[in-house]
Amino acid sequence: MPGILRQLSGLGGCTNPIRLDGHRTEYDVDTTTGEIGRILQHLDSTDLPAGQLLVRCNNRRTTCCAAGAEVYRRDTFHLITAGLRGGKGTPEHVATHPRVFATFIAPVHNRRSNGSPCRCGTHHAQDDDALGTSLDPDTYDYEAAVLWNAHAGAFWRRFSIDLRREVAKRGGLSQRRLRDHARVSFAKVAEYQKRGAVHFHAVIRIDGLQGGDTPPPPWATAELLTDTIHAATAKVRVDGPTLDGHTHTFTFGRQLDVRTIRSADFNDGQELTERAVAAYIAKYATKGAETATGALDRPLKFAAELAQLDISDHARCLIRTAWTLGARKSLEHLRLRAWTHMLGFRGHFSTKSRRYSTTLGALRDARAEWRRALAVASQPEREPETTYVLAHWVFAGTGLSAAEAWLSASLEPAPGTEGEPTWTPVATS
Repeated sequence: MPGILRQLSGLGGCTNPIRLDGHRTEYDVDTTTGEIGRILQHLDSTDLPAGQLLVRCNNRRTTCCAAGAEVYRRDTFHLITAGLRGGKGTPEHVATHPRVFATFIAPVHNRRSNGSPCRCGTHHAQDDDALGTSLDPDTYDYEAAVLWNAHAGAFWRRFSIDLRREVAKRGGLSQRRLRDHARVSFAKVAEYQKRGAVHFHAVIRIDGLQGGDTPPPPWATAELLTDTIHAATAKVRVDGPTLDGHTHTFTFGRQLDVRTIRSADFNDGQELTERAVAAYIAKYATKGAETATGALDRPLKFAAELAQLDISDHARCLIRTAWTLGARKSLEHLRLRAWTHMLGFRGHFSTKSRRYSTTLGALRDARAEWRRALAVASQPEREPETTYVLAHWVFAGTGLSAAEAWLSASLEPAPGTEGEPTWTPVATS
């Protein structure tokens, strides 16, 4: 019992670990001759209490693994925060650079801040199920919705190009010369509306020539950045495919929310601060179409599975449309069947420009290095730099047995999100 508890505690609460069969042997190496010497450590999966090596799944989805999603959420929070106030290799003076939080969204039912009704003529309550759904479900264009998601990545790339052009224009520079004076950095996350359409939340920042290490030029202000975002958004056009005589062209909706990020402390959930923005983006980085739309959190293998799924009728129509479009030869480059569960969206949920801040990989490497340091400290006689490791592992399955799941749940409570800011952007109400 103590052995199985130790092995399960090493999963950090992961409820769907990867199970591996195999072995790992660590040998001492003579630094002078390079010859392999005595065995320092040997691990065989059959000798482990669970009978196999259990490895964390590292799934970012909350619906798949709460523990893995919590690690991803916290890493994303630190990544976003580093780009807003510095730290983890990013200088602290980035907090003085022009920074805004922008939400790009398509037209939907909404609650307007000026008290006027939605375009459908209704004053929606905060908990109205219609919020975020299509304006006219009977005439909803499911093909366009799926194709919008499929082109979302290209749409963001087009916007980022147009944004830099607008910044250069307002600085009196060509786009090429802009690189000698300023750089535009961003970090964004994709989120699904209830109707299944992807929209973006992004932190956008103007830096100097060397990115966050240098101050921006005097003409670069938060007001200028806000103006350029509105101008670039209005210009973006992405040409989609022509299906049955209908040519699809995609643009952003009119609901564009751009707000300046303040450096003040969090104040009653009203001030748009660094902490509020970082917490909001980190929260949505762990969610997918299954959270907002009621779709799937795993790929669909066969069309016949669709009839057995416990999902909403709207999600079922979106998935069926994505599967049907995926059979078209002209759309094979979109890989719609592979991404049917994502309603056609095949991009990364959380992305950033190279110079925004640190990376998720760097954060994972730092965590792994810390664990290695703890292992070395517990065995000071070992010299990791003079060892040779021979290992062979094969996939043996996923998940925990009923007994293992019960024991794992009894170790510690599931990770929570207490203390998070509750601020929500106006455009996504």
